[in-house]
Amino acid sequence: MSQKTVEVAVAPREAPEEDPASDVSTPAEVPGWLSQVPYFLVLATMAAGIVVVAAAYFKRGPALIAGALLLGAVFRGFLPAERVGMLAVRRRWIDVVTLVSLAVLLIALAWVAPKL
Repeated sequence: MSQKTVEVAVAPREAPEEDPASDVSTPAEVPGWLSQVPYFLVLATMAAGIVVVAAAYFKRGPALIAGALLLGAVFRGFLPAERVGMLAVRRRWIDVVTLVSLAVLLIALAWVAPKL
């Protein structure tokens, strides 16, 4: 490599000038932690469901956990991949189908659980 090639490679690049008259706006930068908010909402709802199950409410707890799974499916289904944080595990449709099927199974479990 020549000295000129190295200088060109490490030189700071100038940002292209923006035309103030153009109507195209670039999306604003959002903090990285903000993309984890949907994940933490689902996690908090699941934790609440586990607390309810621990308090011996075996019908309400799984229903609350199923609601958290459905909330996760809605977030995963409608938010872009860069905004759902750790809810994005695989392809969108696989995540949504998995979350909805687990929620349906938990609702069925809550429905058939005996009242103690």
